[in-house]
Amino acid sequence: MTLHSVVELTAAAIASRSATSRAAYLARLKRMRDAGTGRGKIGCANLAHGVAACPADDKAALVAGDAPNVAIVTAYNDMLSAHQPFETYPQAIKNAVRAAGGVAQVAGGVPAMCDGVTQGRKGMEMSLFSRDTIAMSTAIALSHDIFDAVLCLGVCDKIVPGMVMGALSYGHLPAIFVPAGPMTSGLGNAEKSKIRQLHAEGKVDRAALLAAESAAYHGPGTCTFYGTANSNQLLMEAMGLHIAGAAFANPDTPMRAAFTDAAARRAVELARAKAKGTGEMLDERAWVNAIVALLATGGSTNHTIHLIAMARLAGIELNWDDFDALSRVVPLLARIYPNGNADVNRFAAAGGTAFLLRELIDGGLLFADVTTAMGEGLGAYAREPWLDKGRLAWREPPRDCADRDVLRGMSEPFDAQGGIRILAGNLGRAVTKISAVVADRRRIEAPAKVFADQAELLAAFGAGQLTGDFVAVVRFQGPRANGMPELHKLIPPLGVLQDRGQRVALVTDGRMSGASGKVLAAIHLSPEGAAGGPIARLRDGDMIRIDAEAGTLDVLADIATREPAILDPARDADGWGRELFAAFRAVAGTSEEGASVVMAQP
Repeated sequence: MTLHSVVELTAAAIASRSATSRAAYLARLKRMRDAGTGRGKIGCANLAHGVAACPADDKAALVAGDAPNVAIVTAYNDMLSAHQPFETYPQAIKNAVRAAGGVAQVAGGVPAMCDGVTQGRKGMEMSLFSRDTIAMSTAIALSHDIFDAVLCLGVCDKIVPGMVMGALSYGHLPAIFVPAGPMTSGLGNAEKSKIRQLHAEGKVDRAALLAAESAAYHGPGTCTFYGTANSNQLLMEAMGLHIAGAAFANPDTPMRAAFTDAAARRAVELARAKAKGTGEMLDERAWVNAIVALLATGGSTNHTIHLIAMARLAGIELNWDDFDALSRVVPLLARIYPNGNADVNRFAAAGGTAFLLRELIDGGLLFADVTTAMGEGLGAYAREPWLDKGRLAWREPPRDCADRDVLRGMSEPFDAQGGIRILAGNLGRAVTKISAVVADRRRIEAPAKVFADQAELLAAFGAGQLTGDFVAVVRFQGPRANGMPELHKLIPPLGVLQDRGQRVALVTDGRMSGASGKVLAAIHLSPEGAAGGPIARLRDGDMIRIDAEAGTLDVLADIATREPAILDPARDADGWGRELFAAFRAVAGTSEEGASVVMAQP
């Protein structure tokens, strides 16, 4: 199939604007590759420190220098369901690597916090910055420079993007990402959402809400809705960083164990072959593939930040215009909650990533001739994994999807365009996700109600003050203000008001959740209020117009001469560990730059 012209032109534009930074990055990787593995060059005392705790056979193999050494970087903790299964992975990986003729060592751990636990809490203000902390932690784990390949064990929202960023700092090494999979299905997403709204209205008590949430989030594995964590896993497939098909096998199953074993053995093969490193592998085509897959599935808006930050560490300059251009030509092929009622287990059963990627490749929307961890092009990821007498194997997915409520082919998409739009106007630039917003709710012109944080809005809702049509403006939520927390707690009350017949929308320089849904929201607004953006000049009653179809975001008043509201520097500065991130807030890039404190240098 001929590649779609917009896909081709977008990749060419990215390559052109990235020429200088990409060349500098690749030159850096060449210097690192040419320097060779430090194991053969460091002093005897250094090497002795690095192998002191190894079993005798592993120690001998590493000292002799003939065995590839595979670094394990893990996000294990046993508090979070998505990462708890990783407890047993290091030993399983060591056994598999040893059987393949190599050695594996746990090089380091990275923090893994859960946005589901910290929603609406002060800890959420460190969530986005945890990504860059994870990037730094991954680089520190690899800094011993005695490794030949990397296995990254992570799943959730900031963990995988951070690990990719860290792996790209050692981009001359091949890296494979090893997930743990989603938990089995519990309470359906539609019922969970209904209970949340009923609780917001005061119609069910906390005990009923907790029972519903516990029935939804009930065991080991990733949350089953299609938020940022599961979007991460889809992107790792589309970028060729997984063993093909690894994204959505459940924990503690023979299939999941087979994927982990295959990743360990493949890491040894890549090291022995001196294969391309991850940074060399991920050129502009791989990043376009990631955006296309995100759009085709209605994935998390958080990746309009994360993908940009990740790519910059590889010398690739993505921007929001790339997302917008591709969204105009990439059809929506999946309906997974919050863009539908199905969870990721049902998506996987319907054909999952193999069916999806096959359709996108055949439709000319993906670059198939990229380098992947499988050693083949992206077509390897358009095959369905299965166990053949206990061994991992792949086969062609069905030509037709039996569950057309969840997954469809190119000939009958749910929507002719992708789910993300970029808005621009006199308020700045923002992102909106419209795949779950019904057509007649994609445009609004209504007066502003201005709030300094989500707590103020929730208090107004509880007091019955949010009457009539309005656009909620929640400002001073950007990376330089308070770390850009998710404002997920706003979804139920705004949903309640919309269901009552009010026309409502949200404008914010903060983030919503990967689970953001049916309410029109202009998020990630840049420039943010703390950096002098126009949002700081808005007042109650200003008429705001949002048109997601036209891609516009405007205030219908002359606000240029107004004095801006000023962020109280003490408001979100300390307590709950936030004081440790003051330097991050001071230097963070804009949301359109990836909201990162870790910027690639020439």
